[in-house]
Amino acid sequence: MDLVRYARITAKLPREIVLLRGLPCVWSRCTFCDYIADNTTNLDEIRRVADRELSRVTGQFGRLEVINSGSIQELPDEIRARIRDLIAQRGITEFICESYWSYRRAWPDTRAFFGVPTRIKLGVETFDDHLRNAVLNKSMHFSGPAEVAALTDTICLLVGFRGQTRDTVRRDIDLLRKHFRYGCVNLFTPNSKSAGLIDDDIMGWFADEFRWLEDEPNVEVLWKNTDFGVG
Repeated sequence: MDLVRYARITAKLPREIVLLRGLPCVWSRCTFCDYIADNTTNLDEIRRVADRELSRVTGQFGRLEVINSGSIQELPDEIRARIRDLIAQRGITEFICESYWSYRRAWPDTRAFFGVPTRIKLGVETFDDHLRNAVLNKSMHFSGPAEVAALTDTICLLVGFRGQTRDTVRRDIDLLRKHFRYGCVNLFTPNSKSAGLIDDDIMGWFADEFRWLEDEPNVEVLWKNTDFGVG
């Protein structure tokens, strides 16, 4: 896919961010996600993208984020080893990546592997169990935010899909701020799977009601899914 795959984020949490291609997502059945179209089983293509984009990383901010339209565990071992070596070579002191809930038992090993403090982003999307699993088909079951917070300090929420109410959105934002050190709130950007799923009224209300989140130092709001400069 013809995507922008490297960017510098200079606002909150300054960092370099790289979008790589990975192997297919272990779940691949979320109703809202077409990012997985960037996944591939072609190892030569995965290597080609990694060669080109990782070579652009300078270590300028001492912080690097790598995403791959799936989980960090879905990058081949050789690519993860290349990232680990790059972190050491460029003097990077914090690493950020994404992972799906089913990989949670591997997260301690993932953090140890990269050799620097590693934040693992989890796409919770919402703490409403029905919305998360029946509407979004995330297949993520947990007792509540405390269980998630015991495993990671960084989550992503999704705003603007069918079934959400103002109260469920308010609750999700409250739980994010109460239980987690970092968060990313994504407004649902129209994509190939969004027909009949997007709630424009909720998104418009959120933009007015929660504009103040832009002043929260550890909460990033993506008004569009390309706001980090990649995608």
